Amino acid sequence: MPDLSHERLWRAEGYLRIAGIDEAGRGPLAGPVTTAAVILPEDYEHPLLNDSKQLSEKRRDTLYEEITGDPRIVWACVHVEVEEIDRINILRATHLAMARAFELLSPRADLALIDGLPVKSFPGEHRAIVKGDSLSLSIAAASIIAKVQRDRRMIECAARYPGYGFEQHKGYGTAGHLEALRRLGACPLHRRSFAPVSQLELDFGIQ
Repeated sequence: MPDLSHERLWRAEGYLRIAGIDEAGRGPLAGPVTTAAVILPEDYEHPLLNDSKQLSEKRRDTLYEEITGDPRIVWACVHVEVEEIDRINILRATHLAMARAFELLSPRADLALIDGLPVKSFPGEHRAIVKGDSLSLSIAAASIIAKVQRDRRMIECAARYPGYGFEQHKGYGTAGHLEALRRLGACPLHRRSFAPVSQLELDFGIQ
């Protein structure tokens, strides 16, 4: 289970406000990439808080409400939309979302702990932690916020673009999603720069 050992380590080095940052939606064929940044209280504890991928949807939703409803917790969440993903590529879009979420924190964090690898041109001091969402409680909290907010966005989009099953697969390349693409063509929510979307000779003018 993740804990605050990484946060304590860097707090001992003089960084008082430490944010965990994680993303959701880097791999799907449709929808935004979403990033959250979270600053937890120094003494924060939660026996059930874990990497969002290890939790059921119901447990994620419950934890999301607890985290975002706690006045002691500072957090921000950012969506980078499909148009920007296609224009600058998914890696740069993910890094941009991380930077934007970090800059929205108020008060601002002194240090960011980021899940994965170092982020080029990040607008603040940061440390990258591979598999950080399973090690750092702050990153795990960020993973839950990012995942829940993105899932809710995709459920809203399912009503706007029916037939694709966005409410079920959230834009990931499931067999059902690929079949809907072949049958219906792409909608404006699809990432044109992603295979197999870019390889199906689809009509991207569908509204």
